[in-house]
Amino acid sequence: MLQKFENHIAQNFPFLNGKKLLLATSGGIDSMVMVDLFQKLPFDIAIVHCNFQLRGMESFEDQNFVQNYAEINNIELFITQFDTAAFAEDYKLSIQLAARELRYSWFYELLDTKKYDYILTAHHADDNLETFLINFVRGTGLDGLTGIPEQNDKVIRPILILSRQELEQYARENNIQWREDSSNASDKYLRNKIRHNLVPILKELNPDFLSSFQKTQTYLQESQTMAEDASIMVYQQVAKENGEDIHFDLNQLKKLPNYKSYLYQWLNEYGFSAWDDIYDLVDGQSGKQVFSNKFRLLKNRDFLILSPINLEVDIEEYFIYKNQKEVNIPLNLSFCKVADISLVPNTTIFVDEDKLWFPLDLRRWKKGDSFQPLGMEGKSKKLSKFFKDQKLSLIEKEKIWILCSDNQIVWIVGLRQDERFKVKNTTKNILKIQLE
Repeated sequence: MLQKFENHIAQNFPFLNGKKLLLATSGGIDSMVMVDLFQKLPFDIAIVHCNFQLRGMESFEDQNFVQNYAEINNIELFITQFDTAAFAEDYKLSIQLAARELRYSWFYELLDTKKYDYILTAHHADDNLETFLINFVRGTGLDGLTGIPEQNDKVIRPILILSRQELEQYARENNIQWREDSSNASDKYLRNKIRHNLVPILKELNPDFLSSFQKTQTYLQESQTMAEDASIMVYQQVAKENGEDIHFDLNQLKKLPNYKSYLYQWLNEYGFSAWDDIYDLVDGQSGKQVFSNKFRLLKNRDFLILSPINLEVDIEEYFIYKNQKEVNIPLNLSFCKVADISLVPNTTIFVDEDKLWFPLDLRRWKKGDSFQPLGMEGKSKKLSKFFKDQKLSLIEKEKIWILCSDNQIVWIVGLRQDERFKVKNTTKNILKIQLE
């Protein structure tokens, strides 16, 4: 098996040569075999162990076991302890998710602070099969059936090609000691139920089931790659990126014979789960939204607009004082006196400075705000009506700032100047205001 493993590393992970590797080691048979295999190859390794304090003294006995192994074999060791149950309670997570979050957060911290290059975990072929079946039972798309990736950023899973049976045989032949996790015997968790009850039946039906499964998963991975390539090509026809937002053209989208699959492919990474609600947006009423934890999807006329949710609370008002040359928050605005005016885009206005009362007020628009659009002398218009005429989406309206003088709107920044402050023949002092 050592030769099989060495060939696998040379063929699939040649970039590990000369790198500093952290081996995640629980003390169980899979991680202890992984450590032994890497000890027999010319790699610079260290051991990392997490004590999640979930099994009383047994957790500390695991820690002592790993610590003694590292000392005997002269391997650098990093150990940490987590109050996993408290973390799970505080953040409303399951114990498994809490442990995963704590573990990988610490791993990446070690990579940074201790100057290591990669984290290696001991997931094996049977773990991969169990993950597939868990996702299959719960319901999943193609991505959930392709299994545990061999590499995810700085995390490498080098023994995914090895079965539990191979690991057990190698451990016996090489007199490798390991710790048994008592929780593995319980059917409390879904993974254990599948491991103890479902997988043995599948292997009984087909003694070579694990090998057949690995071939099937290879085909699924190839299908996923093909689907991703098609998704990228269609995305270029349907989507347009606008700053942090992405606009999906519904007219183009609905020409696709299976547009729901494309939407899932594009939006899955943004944390959405209410897929029926998302699909209903396509033909839904303009203004309806679907949220994930960090993003929202808005139906706006003929578009779906994906945008991040701003979790920071904006300061409602900023003041600009006389003779101030520029401001940088919340917008980049510059102020300068000029002798005359010229044709400019909507990002620049010219105003009669003598009509301004300082300090000017830069704020978010509010319901009930109105102004006199430039060119409409004596006629007032609600901002809400103006935005509707401009066909602004809810997201675009939320980003609007207005510049005010003595509670009168001078400028809907970047969109329209107010008539009352325009430069006339009688104007003596012209102030140019520009949005950078």
